[in-house]
Order: sequence, then C-alpha cells, then structure tokens
Amino acid sequence: VRVSMSKIVNYGIIGCGMMGQEHLHNIALLPEARVAAIYEPDRYMADAAKAIAPNARLCGSIAELLAIEELDCLLVVSPNYLHIPQFEEIAATRPLPLLIEKPLYTDPAHAPRLAALEATYPAPVWVAMEYRYMPPVQTFIDQVEDATGGPTMLTIREHRFPFLRKVGDWNRFNRYSGGTLVEKCCHFFDLMRLILRAEPVRVMASAGQDVNHKDERYGEGDEVPDIWDAGYVIVDFDSGARAMLELCMYAEGSTFQEEMTAVGPAGKIEVKVPGPSHFWPTHLGAPPVSQVIVSPREPKGPQVVEVPVDPTLLAAGSHNGSTFYEHARFLEVVRHGGVPDVTLRDGALAVEIGLAAQTSAATGQAVLLDRPMPQDDSCMSRKDAMA
Repeated sequence: VRVSMSKIVNYGIIGCGMMGQEHLHNIALLPEARVAAIYEPDRYMADAAKAIAPNARLCGSIAELLAIEELDCLLVVSPNYLHIPQFEEIAATRPLPLLIEKPLYTDPAHAPRLAALEATYPAPVWVAMEYRYMPPVQTFIDQVEDATGGPTMLTIREHRFPFLRKVGDWNRFNRYSGGTLVEKCCHFFDLMRLILRAEPVRVMASAGQDVNHKDERYGEGDEVPDIWDAGYVIVDFDSGARAMLELCMYAEGSTFQEEMTAVGPAGKIEVKVPGPSHFWPTHLGAPPVSQVIVSPREPKGPQVVEVPVDPTLLAAGSHNGSTFYEHARFLEVVRHGGVPDVTLRDGALAVEIGLAAQTSAATGQAVLLDRPMPQDDSCMSRKDAMA
C-alpha cells in the first residue's frame, strides 16, 4: 500500500537505544515524516526516546505498537539477536514497509527462517547499511569506475574506538551480536559487493581479542566478554577482484576513522572519513573534513577534493549524515513502492561473509562460499591454492 504524497508518514519504531535514538534525530529532520509509536522495554532508553520524539506513543509490547492504525512503516533497531524473531512477529501480524537495522541476522540457523520471510513478506524491506550513504563514500562510489577503469583491488580500513556500552551489554558477547566480523563489519562487506559489482567466493580471516574488554566481568558467573577487537579479512570475488578489510577497535586517536582505496588499470581512488565529530578532542580544533583523492596512473599528480557534511546532519548522529539520506530514500519507497536500495539479499550476503570470516579466523582455514570460483588463471593461481 502506497502512502499519499500529501500525508505525513508515521513510523513505528522497535528499539530505541543509542542507534535507535540516532534514527529518531534524523527522522525529526524530515518534514514529511514523524515517529508515531515506540516500543523500548528499557525504561531509561524509553524516556530518552520520548524526549527526542515527545509526540510519540510509548507502547508496552510489539503487539501494542502494531495495533496502532495510523502507522505507515516500521523501523527495527533492537539488539542483533532479536531481529529475526521480531521480523517474524511483524510478518505474522502486520507486514508494513520495514527498515531493519544491520546485521540482518546473527546465527546460521536463522538463514532458512530469513529465506521464508523473504519469499512471503508482501511489503518492501530495506536493510539499514548507513555507510553506503555517507556523502564522501557516495562520492567515492560515484567516481570509482572512472578513476580506476574498473576496480580490481579494494582495501577498507577502520581504526576506531572500542564498542560502546549497550543495554544489557549484549554487544560484549558473540552469541548476541553475531561476532565483531558480523556486527561491525557487515557494513564493509556490503560495500565490497556494491563497489566491486561482484559476488564473494572465498573468505580468509585472522582476528581476535587483543586489548579491549578483557578486564570486564558480567553476570553472576563473572563472564568475560568474547567479542573481538581487531582483524584482517580477505575476500575473493567471482570477477577475480580481491578486497581486504583491516579493523582495529583500539585506535581511537586516529585522524580518520574509515579509509577506502580502490585500484584498477586506470588508477587509484581513496576516501578518508573522520569519526563522529562529538568524539573529536576539542583541544585539536575543528575535526578534519572528509577527503576523496584520485590518482591516475599517468603522472599528473593526485587530485584531492574535500567533501564537507552539513553540520546539522553531523550533530544528528555518528555516521556522517548517512542516516538522514537513508531515511530520505526509504521514504521514497514507502510513498511510491519499488525496490529498496539495500534488499534482504544484500543484508543476508553481508552477514554470510561476516560469518565466514568468523569461522575462518577461528579455524585458520579459508571458507569457500557456495559459488563457482573465477576461471581466470591470472588470479593468483586459485586452483593451486585450493589443491
């Protein structure tokens, strides 16, 4: 069911912790949208959400929220391990257009349940991958083909602060988060597929818990967190292209939080993105501005372009304005229908790569995905590597 162009779009939101509140701030910047209802079981977070969206109705359950007639769409921002059961409850009760946060699922056992939902859910489902919509990353994506002549190598590096505290500390444990290479890194695996326009065939990883959270204890049994804080992941693609991720979550002093480099026969393009401006040390002055750098193979020298982001959008969240642009695009789908930019398949494949990376790092073995390997013999003798 499409929504009239003249009508304000009413959101129902499930989960309003830190990321949910970022969504609230950004929805408030869209004049054609409002938050009508919120389900958040934690009292403190519910009060914080109500302060951002004072006209929203606080609900005591998902069932109560779904019964509100004026809702036009739904947003799920609950802890990772709840996404699939809550998606199933929505599907069985009131399948409205849905924006669901990453990662789409956390457990390989959820995959067939997700496949059933994908086959039967009658409304658009958009998986939240905010990194796609950062203005500097968008500029990188728009220029990558011309700058490289078609990328054959892609490197993504994130050097950032440790995981923040969440309600119930669920993000300290793999069984709730899916593991760091799922929880945090599905963003980057999604970008790899998008930028390379190819599908993953093999994943190799080395990762572990080096520094963070080792002195923390939770629960009556004083359980130690098992969430990883650093690693490398290499992904081979069916086009013959390769991509690598470097993650370090004890590097909060970095000038730029995310850096991406793509290289091809025509040259190289880079993007450098600072972390959230509210984490930047004030004694260092204004935080840096994102940069896109194009370096052609011909000796012309690099071309450096700064990509500023609207300060209002920077203040509304921790993702360089991307959450605002994501909602603007999602609202177009709610109003007009069509295919979401980030489909259930996109969200599922990002998790599939992350789970393969978790397995590879734990076992020391490469993980083959269920797709044919490239036939190009120039690609590092994959046949020899598999022998």
